[in-house]
Amino acid sequence: MWHYPDLDPIAVGLGPISIYWYAISYLAAIGLAWWTMGIRNRQHKLGWSDDDIADIVFYGVLGILLGGRLGYMFFYGFDSLLANPLSLFKIWQGGMSFHGGLIGVLVAIAVFAKRKGSTFFTLTDFIAPSIPLGIGCGRIGNFINTELPGRITEVPWAVIYPGESVGRHPSSLYQAVLEGVVLFAIVWMFAAKPRPKMAVSGVFLLGYGSLRIFSEFFRTPDSHIGFVMFNWITQGQLLSLPMVLLGIFFITYSYSKANK
Repeated sequence: MWHYPDLDPIAVGLGPISIYWYAISYLAAIGLAWWTMGIRNRQHKLGWSDDDIADIVFYGVLGILLGGRLGYMFFYGFDSLLANPLSLFKIWQGGMSFHGGLIGVLVAIAVFAKRKGSTFFTLTDFIAPSIPLGIGCGRIGNFINTELPGRITEVPWAVIYPGESVGRHPSSLYQAVLEGVVLFAIVWMFAAKPRPKMAVSGVFLLGYGSLRIFSEFFRTPDSHIGFVMFNWITQGQLLSLPMVLLGIFFITYSYSKANK
């Protein structure tokens, strides 16, 4: 086992201004998404201009911030929101929901698609391969913030978190690898060849939902929520199940329509 490293959540302090590692992880996520979208656009000659990609990133960031925070407060911290509505704005303390962020991004992309005269799934298929590395960055931010501690274990790589004497799975690092690196490789390679519209989006949904459901078995359920069903299903698993079902539907529908 190893003790959690003494990491200061504040990366840089400039007088009254503090720059948090969590914020840096989001900046890295945005940069990676922007960079990889540019690569795919050039490699596959998708026809998006640099301004288009910049606008997609702008709309996406708004969706992530608004949807992610709102989703977290509604899915995981509704009682805190009722007790202190201003807690909604304290994003530097952590507390962002992927599922809420995804909904926010989809709404933002729908607005951009209508403004651009494009179709919704043309855009989602374009951005889907660029999302996983950003998710991985966010999970590293979770680890630095000592968020998402894992379940108690005695595996040799278990982490002893501050204030504890038991080892836990470093579940946020598991999720950084699975939802970040592994999912990126899957979706990126799948999108490397021409696919029917909606298929790439479906693979992303199916991949993320499946990997998230699996990784949740190593993550401690939120203490104020616990297990939500059957004394073993977590909130994250429950929210990921519709993604799996939608992913399967999108893939099946896209290929059946292409074959016709």
